[in-house]
Amino acid sequence: MDRKYLGQLFSLALPIIAQQFITSSLTLVGGVMVGQLGEVSVASVGLANQVSMLLFFMLFGITSGCAIFTAQYWGKQDVTSVRKVLGISLTMALTGSSVFTLIALLIPRTAISLYTSDPQVIALGSQYLRILGLNFIATSITLSFSAVARSVGQVRVPMLASMVALVFNTGMSYILIFGKLGMPALGALGIGWGTTLSRFVELGILLILLYSRRSPVAARPRDLIYDKQFFRRVISRALPVALNEFLWSLGVNMYILVYARISTEAVAAVNILGTIEGLAFTIFLGISEGCSILVGNRIGAGEEKTAYRYARNSILLATVGAILVGILLAALADPILSLYKVSPLVKEYAQRIFLAFGLTLWVRVSNLVIFVGILRSGGDTRFAFIVDASSVWFVGVPIALVAAFVFHQPVYIVYLMVALEEVVKYLIGLARFRSRKWINNVTQAAQTDAIQIT
Repeated sequence: MDRKYLGQLFSLALPIIAQQFITSSLTLVGGVMVGQLGEVSVASVGLANQVSMLLFFMLFGITSGCAIFTAQYWGKQDVTSVRKVLGISLTMALTGSSVFTLIALLIPRTAISLYTSDPQVIALGSQYLRILGLNFIATSITLSFSAVARSVGQVRVPMLASMVALVFNTGMSYILIFGKLGMPALGALGIGWGTTLSRFVELGILLILLYSRRSPVAARPRDLIYDKQFFRRVISRALPVALNEFLWSLGVNMYILVYARISTEAVAAVNILGTIEGLAFTIFLGISEGCSILVGNRIGAGEEKTAYRYARNSILLATVGAILVGILLAALADPILSLYKVSPLVKEYAQRIFLAFGLTLWVRVSNLVIFVGILRSGGDTRFAFIVDASSVWFVGVPIALVAAFVFHQPVYIVYLMVALEEVVKYLIGLARFRSRKWINNVTQAAQTDAIQIT
């Protein structure tokens, strides 16, 4: 494999992997702490987090859609346009997060009731969601600055801010869950307060680091101003990505709704996997994001053959790695589950779900690299949106509903059958990659538009 590619990829990916590893590890620690409180707490926190996950993926769509432009503009060293795109990202992210803040603060019970009819889970989950809602706007600002910083190659700054915030989050959550150092024991709500406080810590550190180092992302307010023509150009590529992530995460929420309607034990088992899932994806999120930056930079510089080669290498590297990680995860299911104080039925469900996840990890990771790391970085956002959203809503969701409520299959069989959606998406995405139709230089399109207007 190309040594130059590997050197560039890992210089970008390793800080992202380190950040993701710490994030996932501490999330696992938080999950284990909540797991000491029983399945009601596990289910309540997990369902409330599904609402925040909707926001997160919408914000991820907005910021990664805008990063298509910032990566390619950075390839041309056009700092002025990079900052204008940051302004657009902030506008869209703040608008979306404001809506979710109102939902979390004003109607949290309604939101949680969509998932479950268990009164205990609704009561605790709605309290937890209201606490999380306090950090949504801060999170949107953090993700906007972090995405643009990474797209210009400054991957270590978001990593440092995230690392400090996550250590703070874990410490505060422990203190507030169990009532240490004279603080009240808040139970599951303690991790909500720890998360919210840490989001503000992360934002403060991130902005201090970016502006003190005079990063290309350290824009003055007037640098963030953009005109209508520039906005339309960016939104035409970024909006499909935002819609893609929102509809995809809404589909995943439908899966959770199905699991929760099967039983509280079923959704608790799935939520236990959720704390491990992030750890399993650690390496591959770094590869995907590193691939996106490299491919976007090469396309912006007019090196389309190099961009295709880098993309192909990324798919191969991620797929082989995912097969190995999947095997390892399936083997470690029992030791991991021994950390949770939940019923034997929840552990049985979780063990089988772990095995299903391990078997299907390779196809999930391949899709991550193809759709997020490659197609989007090439500006092929409309195609990615259509395939991603369609596979969830026309394949995955119907399968989940039929398997659970028509054939009355246990949760681990439903989980495994839902993975057919990933297989369909993989076959279509791989064909699109090989066609090279995904390679679009959006900065050249922007220059053409400007010439036509003149």
